[in-house]
Amino acid sequence: MARRKAKNVFNDNNLDLQSVSPLTDNQATFFQNYQSSKSQLLLGYSGTGKTFMAFYKAFNEIMAGSDYRRVVIVRSAVPTRDIGFLKGTEAEKGAVYELPYKKVCGELFKRDDAYEILTKHGGVEFMLTSFIRGLTLDNAIIIVDEFQNMTAHEADSVLTRAGYNSKIIFCGDILQRDFTKPSEKNIESFLQVIQGMPTRFDFNYFTENDIVRSGIVGDYIKAKHKRFPKGF
Repeated sequence: MARRKAKNVFNDNNLDLQSVSPLTDNQATFFQNYQSSKSQLLLGYSGTGKTFMAFYKAFNEIMAGSDYRRVVIVRSAVPTRDIGFLKGTEAEKGAVYELPYKKVCGELFKRDDAYEILTKHGGVEFMLTSFIRGLTLDNAIIIVDEFQNMTAHEADSVLTRAGYNSKIIFCGDILQRDFTKPSEKNIESFLQVIQGMPTRFDFNYFTENDIVRSGIVGDYIKAKHKRFPKGF
């Protein structure tokens, strides 16, 4: 029953997932690693397609008839520059952080309204770490995006929300942390823990050779990391 319900979210709304192939050797390694039942960590430079690939593989697995019912997106509400307290409901606070995923879903399904359809019918759920306490996420593929902007405690809180028949995909670039307090830059402690869980996690690393974003953005990322290898 769960399998049929998961497929209908896509089939009943005429959502056709586009075919995506890896463009680099490290992307191909991730595609291969994903075939296992393990959770995944995608770590490396921005512009390497980490989030895009995570969404593609998650959607593809659900639509292929797996027992996963939904994709749950989790991220921290850490802006690149402090804009003060955000007023509004939980949905209103999170809306600005959802914009990248609307674009990803639009590209993957070639429909501008794909994200809205999926969130409306339960195929995708978005939440901020601020509201994740006390939840148990069952039957889900959990994509934890921009995890470098989480403290170790936040990442711990997210991982311990995974429930029955769920797995996690962490995506992030350690060189792009937006924290201003050194005491908050401790995500490496969390990474050390999951590195000790090789039966549960595959680690996928992406370098500047995996940058697939074209034009001035790709060239800038390469130049920045060449000049400042440890980030700004």
